[in-house]
Amino acid sequence: MRRPGWLRAGPAVVLTVTVALGTLVALGLRSSATPASTDPDAAAPTAAPALAGTTLDGGHFDLAAARGDVVLVNVFASWCGPCRNELPLLVDTERRWSPRGLRMVGLNVRDGAEAVRALLDETGAAGLTVLPDPDGTRSVDWGVRGVPETFVVDRDGQIVDRQRGVVTRVWLEQRVAPLLAR
Repeated sequence: MRRPGWLRAGPAVVLTVTVALGTLVALGLRSSATPASTDPDAAAPTAAPALAGTTLDGGHFDLAAARGDVVLVNVFASWCGPCRNELPLLVDTERRWSPRGLRMVGLNVRDGAEAVRALLDETGAAGLTVLPDPDGTRSVDWGVRGVPETFVVDRDGQIVDRQRGVVTRVWLEQRVAPLLAR
């Protein structure tokens, strides 16, 4: 029995439909995973979630007590290569801009204390204030999707910007420096 013409083209049709569906799914996933605009004018500021606790060095940090300062909250992990690459820039930025009211806190996700200390020593960030987040619950409260991710909290305790992925000097100049001038 002879098959109709459209059945003989079956493998080619199946392949074409599969590729088309795969492309649509990939584009849909890509667009939903694309970071929201980091333009501070694009979205209204939102209150920063609570962030307080014992730091890696045994001190205490409380974001609420940092009102009046601009705070960078950098979510990182020792096993994250991009995190390792951006830490020196972040620490240098805090060092340069702290007289203008900048503070930085690292939120370390799902890591051990020794691994974090080794990372901080390797990257010249040993003085960084770090809050451990061993089970990731604090990160979830902040809406973190991956590491690194950096939040800019203004002097009133509002998240006014965020960067999913590595921050750059240009991004810091554009997004943070203006807040320090106010």
